[in-house]
Amino acid sequence: MSYAQPGTAGNSSIPTYDALIVGAGVSGLYQVLRLREAGFSVLCLEAGSGVGGTWYWNRYPGARFDSESYTYAYTFSEELLRDWNWSEHFAAQPETLAYLNHVADRFDLRPHIRFDTRVAAATFDETDHRWEVLTESGACFRARFLIMASGILSATQLPDIPGVDSFRGQCFHTSRWPHAPEGLGGDKSVYQGKRVGVIGSGATAVQLIPHVAEGAAHLHVFQRTANWCAPLHNAPIPAEEQAALKVRYPEILALCDRTAGAFMHEFDQRSMFEVSDAEREAKFEALYQNGRGFALWLGNFRDVMTDIRANRLLSEFVAKKIRARVKDPAVAEKLIPTTHGFGQRRVPMETNYYETYNRANVTLVDVREQPIECITPKGIRTAAQEYELDLIIFATGFDAGTGAITRIDIRGSDGRLIRDKWSRELKTFMGLQTAGFPNLFMHIGPHAAFCNIPRCAQVTVDWVTDLACHMRDRGLTRAEPTAAAEDEWTRHAEEEADKTLLTKANSWLMGDNIPGKPRALLLYAGPAPLFRRKCREVAESGYQALELR
Repeated sequence: MSYAQPGTAGNSSIPTYDALIVGAGVSGLYQVLRLREAGFSVLCLEAGSGVGGTWYWNRYPGARFDSESYTYAYTFSEELLRDWNWSEHFAAQPETLAYLNHVADRFDLRPHIRFDTRVAAATFDETDHRWEVLTESGACFRARFLIMASGILSATQLPDIPGVDSFRGQCFHTSRWPHAPEGLGGDKSVYQGKRVGVIGSGATAVQLIPHVAEGAAHLHVFQRTANWCAPLHNAPIPAEEQAALKVRYPEILALCDRTAGAFMHEFDQRSMFEVSDAEREAKFEALYQNGRGFALWLGNFRDVMTDIRANRLLSEFVAKKIRARVKDPAVAEKLIPTTHGFGQRRVPMETNYYETYNRANVTLVDVREQPIECITPKGIRTAAQEYELDLIIFATGFDAGTGAITRIDIRGSDGRLIRDKWSRELKTFMGLQTAGFPNLFMHIGPHAAFCNIPRCAQVTVDWVTDLACHMRDRGLTRAEPTAAAEDEWTRHAEEEADKTLLTKANSWLMGDNIPGKPRALLLYAGPAPLFRRKCREVAESGYQALELR
């Protein structure tokens, strides 16, 4: 086929492209750009009405980066880095969405994006090695390559609570927060002066709760599992610091390139047990009081995520901080996790989160003590009482990693559904492909590198683009990992996961929040430099791990 202009396949009237991309977020926008620059015809199908992906959908008050703004940005363009100014060290959602809109306009990406288009199904055609994609509206497209840029946290998960439809107030998931009529953010008026219930206490809830508490008549937080949180320490970026940051960009990006998570935080290579108790406590204190973002988690002693004894010492330190910040001792104890150690689950970044529970208009409801029985017309009924509410907000997370892919009816070369393949065991090759589904690629999906999203997204987008060019130059139309290569990578990913404490806790990272989902670390726990090296080795070998024809 032609690898240049969109057209039709054979005598069919179905629009045909070299590549169809699902999702116009961080990965999808860059993939459109790279394929277009390489001379491929490309169409991006986006369910939303605008670009941004995560930052389009998640408009709840408090939504912001928890990685430094200047490390989250694209780095493929020096001019873009030079021209864009971030107002804060950790940008809020409206600013991030404005940035992604700026990228889409600056590089003229919108003509290649079809908005308000949700993909329902995709089937691989063995006869000509193309994917046929059907949208929910009935539109049909064909393409050589199908690239899922649908995000790791985009398939919303609602709790199975009886009576939701009976509630007479307003209710929604945080990722479906009503848009503000005047701008890029969310509508804050929805909770002003109201009796609000927030179900959930993960990263989203930790960002949201302090804002709702300031405007609500009363806020009830329904918590099942407490989470360890660390101070974000956000601050504005004044003009002189902005200029200094831009001068330091080569240094900052070099640091991100060598760290395990591609963040500006590098583990102290000493063991926690190589230093005195006083030195250990001093480091903890410095990171807690002054370390920005993930510093307490990813800038600590090297064994904090591999040795349960070391992890316990850090957990005890953070527990003392929670007790000091929450006035009611009984409430403080409910906010201290008992099921996992610090960093064994994704660590939420907080600003005045614990102080929020000192407010007279905030009540913490421990649903382990009094489980939610149902939602009534008036509010939420637990085993102990009924809470009358005007608004219920579900901060209940996502079907992570696989959900955005398995909720689409994707059928591979033998007609098998991808959700059926992954129903018993998660198997991928590099987190980029899976056997039995030729020419299907995934960005920041299952087994993707556990790292700063744009840093790793650019790596995988470049890899997919280079493979597509390799195939075009050699007249190849089909690429699929061998079963042996997939098995080898899956075992490697499991071995890297088992080196950490991430697998020892129940969390969405392990798929534990989805009933029936096979338990596996949904991200690649190996350090980001190792992931990049693996990607490079596959390409330099001439893609020997793939069956190309």
